[in-house]
Amino acid sequence: MKNAVLWGGFIGVLSIIWMFVSHSMGVTPLKDTVAPFEYFSVLIPAAGLFIGIWSYRKTDCKGQMGFLEALIQSFKILIAGGAITVFGAILYFSYVSTDNTLRDFSGRIFGALLVGVLLAFAVSLLFTNKSNKVD
Repeated sequence: MKNAVLWGGFIGVLSIIWMFVSHSMGVTPLKDTVAPFEYFSVLIPAAGLFIGIWSYRKTDCKGQMGFLEALIQSFKILIAGGAITVFGAILYFSYVSTDNTLRDFSGRIFGALLVGVLLAFAVSLLFTNKSNKVD
């Protein structure tokens, strides 16, 4: 669980920083529009999951990890990162952004959830090296 909290915190803190940097650059989350700059935010959970699962396999699993084990750890990392990011989004919409509402941000949260699930499957497949044979 320590690994999940560490890398989830990494994802969450970088996502919060991304929100505030985007705001300072003039990119605000408006309904039905996405700036091309915003697509690079996918790199934050991708890097966090990749390094987090690699670290988990190396240290906790002694180099051997099954798909389900990697997937569960990926979801733990995403839950920790998502909780921190949602907290940061609430602060962002409460104190920084005056023209947007949290409802405008809900579509982006759903998109982030979908991207996170797809990344979790991809990273889990990438780091699986222990097969479970059924005889």
